[in-house]
Amino acid sequence: MLVVCLVGAAGLLCVPAQADDRRFTLSVYSAAMGREIPVDIQRAAGTSRPRPVLYLLNGADGGVGEANWNRRAPQALDFLADKDVNVVQPIGGFTSYYADWRAPDPVLGVNKWQTFLTEELPPVIDEVLGANGFNAIAGLSSSGASVLQLAIAKPGLYRSVAAYSGCAQISDPLGYAFVNVVVAQGRGNTVNMYGPQGDPMWAANDPYLHADRLRGLHLYISNGSGLPGPHDTLDGPFALPGLDGLANQLTVGGVLEAATDHCGRNLQARLTTLGIPATYDFHPVGTHSWGYWLDALISSWPTLARGLALPE
Repeated sequence: MLVVCLVGAAGLLCVPAQADDRRFTLSVYSAAMGREIPVDIQRAAGTSRPRPVLYLLNGADGGVGEANWNRRAPQALDFLADKDVNVVQPIGGFTSYYADWRAPDPVLGVNKWQTFLTEELPPVIDEVLGANGFNAIAGLSSSGASVLQLAIAKPGLYRSVAAYSGCAQISDPLGYAFVNVVVAQGRGNTVNMYGPQGDPMWAANDPYLHADRLRGLHLYISNGSGLPGPHDTLDGPFALPGLDGLANQLTVGGVLEAATDHCGRNLQARLTTLGIPATYDFHPVGTHSWGYWLDALISSWPTLARGLALPE
C-alpha cells in the first residue's frame, strides 16, 4: 500500500494515501526507545463520527514472528471488523512484557514499551484515526499481565481490560519464574528488566499486588486448565503442525496454561477480597494456544464493549 510519511509533534508517522483502506500500518517514532515502531491498524468501518480504540497486544512474540494474532488467529480481526471499533496492534516488544526496562539489554536493546503504549502512541492514534477517547486493551499470555500493569500505570487511559492466560503475580516465585521463561526465549536478562529477584521494582510493577488500582474498570479474566480440549487435535486449524507440534502444545502448552490458571484464580480471589467486580471465564480444559485465545477474545467482547460504549 502507498503511504505518506509526516513529521508531527508526536514524531514520525506514516499514514495511508488511500483513505478508504481499513487495514494499514503506521510507523510511529518512539523517543523513549529511539526508533520507529510499526503499528498495525484496522480502522472502524464507519468514519462519520469518532470511534473508540481497542489496543490488541500480542504475547511474547510481539507480532514480529509467527506466533501472533495476524498469523495464528486472523479470525480475531474478522470478528472485530463489524464492531465499530478501531483495532490497534503495536508490532515489536519481543519478550519484553511491554514494560519499561530499567537498563538496555545486550540482546533485546532498549525497551520502554510502557512509555510508548501509554504516553507516545495514544495521541498519535487519536489524531490519525479521529478517535473518541474511549480505549480498551486486551492481551494474552505474557501480555495478559502487561495489560493489567498498563492500566494501573496510566489511570483513565483504558476503560476495559481483557487478560487471557496471563499471570499477574510477577514478583512471587511462580510469576517470577514465568517471566524468566518468557524473557529467556529472546535471550534477554530479567535483571535488566526489573533487577535481580527481590528488587523493589518487581513488586512495584506487580498487578496482583496493586490490584486495588483496577477498581472502576470493566475487567475480563480467562484461562484454561491445561488439559487437552477441542483445539488440541492433530492438524486442527489452531494446532502446531505435525505430531511434534501437537506434542509440544499438549505438554509445554499444558504446563504453561495450568500455571496461568493458578495465577488467574489467585487474581480472582484478590479482586473478590477487594470488592472489585470482574468477568471470569475459567474452563475445565484448554492449553496455552491460539484457538482458546480466539475463543476468549470473542467471549470478552461484551466486557470490552461496555467500556467502549458499544453494543455488546
